[in-house]
Amino acid sequence: MRVLDHLLKAVRDAAVFNPEVQVAPACILWPDRDRQWEAVIPVLQAKLPELMILGDYAPDKRMGPAIWLRCVIAGTVEGASSLFASSGKMPLLPIIYLPGVSRQDLRAIESCPDHLKPLAELQYRGVIWSQINAKDWTILAYLKSDQGGLGLDVAQDNDTKSAMQLALSRLLDEEVALLKGKRLDKDYFNTLLTGGDPIRDLLQWLDQGDAFQASRSENEWKAFVEVCKSQLAFNPQNEGVLASASKLAAHEGPWHAVWERFCEAPKRYPNIPAQIRKCPLPIFDLFADESVTGGWPQWNEQQEQALQQALGALKNVPPHEARTKLMELEKQHGPRRSLVWAELGEAPLACALEHLAALAEITQTNLASGNADDLAAGYCNRGWKADDAVIKSLACVTTSADLEAISTAIRSVYVSWAEESARHLQKIVDSASYYPGGTIRAAKPVTARNGECILFVDGLRFDTGKRLADILEHAGFDVIEKPVWTALPSVTGTGKPAVAPISDNDRIQEKAEGYNFELLNVYQLRKAIQENGFQILLKNDSGDNSGKAWCEFGDIDHEGHDRGWKLAKHLDVLLRDIRDRIAALITAGWERVRVVTDHGWLLLPGGLPKIDLPSALSDNKWGRCASLKPGASADERLYPWYWNSNKFFALANGISCFKNGEEYTHGGLSLQECLTLQLTVTKESSQQIEITKVGWKGLRCAVEVKGSFSGLSVDIRTQPGNSSSSIVVSAKPIKDNGTASVMVENEELEGRNATVVLIDEHGSLMAQAATVIGGE
Repeated sequence: MRVLDHLLKAVRDAAVFNPEVQVAPACILWPDRDRQWEAVIPVLQAKLPELMILGDYAPDKRMGPAIWLRCVIAGTVEGASSLFASSGKMPLLPIIYLPGVSRQDLRAIESCPDHLKPLAELQYRGVIWSQINAKDWTILAYLKSDQGGLGLDVAQDNDTKSAMQLALSRLLDEEVALLKGKRLDKDYFNTLLTGGDPIRDLLQWLDQGDAFQASRSENEWKAFVEVCKSQLAFNPQNEGVLASASKLAAHEGPWHAVWERFCEAPKRYPNIPAQIRKCPLPIFDLFADESVTGGWPQWNEQQEQALQQALGALKNVPPHEARTKLMELEKQHGPRRSLVWAELGEAPLACALEHLAALAEITQTNLASGNADDLAAGYCNRGWKADDAVIKSLACVTTSADLEAISTAIRSVYVSWAEESARHLQKIVDSASYYPGGTIRAAKPVTARNGECILFVDGLRFDTGKRLADILEHAGFDVIEKPVWTALPSVTGTGKPAVAPISDNDRIQEKAEGYNFELLNVYQLRKAIQENGFQILLKNDSGDNSGKAWCEFGDIDHEGHDRGWKLAKHLDVLLRDIRDRIAALITAGWERVRVVTDHGWLLLPGGLPKIDLPSALSDNKWGRCASLKPGASADERLYPWYWNSNKFFALANGISCFKNGEEYTHGGLSLQECLTLQLTVTKESSQQIEITKVGWKGLRCAVEVKGSFSGLSVDIRTQPGNSSSSIVVSAKPIKDNGTASVMVENEELEGRNATVVLIDEHGSLMAQAATVIGGE
């Protein structure tokens, strides 16, 4: 029960009598000389229809002078009987509240004021709600007394009494059971009046200023001031907002809890940083750390300016020194990312520095060694994280000055690293006359099974593919990743048909002319896909999931060409849109969605290095590739076109570009442009595919699996992700009973470590288990 419920019951119980020896009282008198209960009488009237008030004549408020009250009790006032009607058997007993009147005023009839005399005789015909000692019920007495009151532990000092009076309306709604055993003092009552959260109120006052006080009643403001004085030794009435802002920034002593509360949700109080900025910045000790200085936005701004200058100073620094400097800056400025200013977007360089430091660490390892497979392995393992770090650092940029600083830092460590790996890859392909992506002659036709939708995303670079896979996995999907080399040159006109399910490769090669590096236009490509038995899904179409489909969604390449480095700030939005499209397809019943792309891209803020190719030598020139005029020669290496090996084109060396000022481009030969990631997305399976047993008899391996193994095959490899490392005569499909056996043909491999892998029809890994060849 609430305090209000106990109070109502106590007042009404005053009329309880013994009918054997007493007659029913005519009314209940409630004297209140100090008017302590007056503020909550309207609340009580809503619960007590029989409650009337001594005062000016206002019948609609059930208030009037003594003579009117006598007439109401006597039933001589029209409608008086309805006031005391009850749904029960007994009528309600009139209750008369007497503000400013004590019990003694009524008892001294000779000296009783004239305006009270009509009520004096009711003390004999009625009953008085009073304490057992005949004193009036004060608020303190009612809360504290265990004889007719609530028996609570209440402080009795004057500050508590004042706070109790102010908070009475809120106190009535408190549960008595929760108040038992609690010390009720001035802080409790003031906090109660201010809503029970003084720290929140203080932050709101700091944020809103005078508007906060204007929105509070006089009592609520007084209670707020008293709470601040008691708990924070601070008087907001006298000291003002700026003194409070300074104490908040210093967050010492009791203000530490206020600061922590602000840091939990700083965006709720958008004006507080500006209030702190109006306060003078203290002079800090040389060894003061972020726990002391971090409360001041002015200090954070000074640190950002110093970091901006330090990053800009890397412009002509050798890469190895720049990497060391970035690591040192990370140690110095990294802790600021934990401060509230980072959450408020006021520490963009400190946030970018996390990714710049990662870029510095990753680019310490040079990828330019080994063959093409070694290059790919190094990039798939860690190298792609350098490109991801570039994008993430650029996404932190808010101003042109910040962009210049971050761009300088990126170029100082990234350009040489990317240049070396690109030149090494170009050297390998040129010397071996072999490109891992091959030509149409060596390519397998793109196929799909019923229930599968191929989703084409233009420009899904390897690192963006990794980020998309992470987004999909967090959304509850199973994702299988497969590195794939693009067709050359790495442009849409060449790469898109190469990942599309089109047939009759010989006919295509005969017609491939190489103009603009485009095999088929949009209409021709879609027609070829449909002729191969695929549905074309447009926009939000979901199609017939019992068949096969081709869908295009998400144009990262278009955004890159339009926005340049600003693609970094929009990339996550684009990837979430792709995730939603994939989710819609799977929800519509598609068993799985295979995400393919045509090419990656290079992105360098400030522009890629420029290399000249006279226009007189080229028929068509893109950012990184160009078709030469018949008989023309150039210093650039020449490469055969994927669709027609008799057609050659020139590629720019390293990461250079034929056009000046290009920040985003593709078409050349580099890991970023040519090594992409294919994703196979399925609904999260309640029963995962699992290899439950691997047994050997000589060089024959018997495998048992459980789960959704339909369409899978068993292979044994020395490198699980590399299909060319297979050591069996041939991979074998899993039988309906979940078993399969394969044979290792080389006896010299017995006793060596290997991996049993489950692959789907596209060669994607579905599960794996370590084994020893010929082992038990």
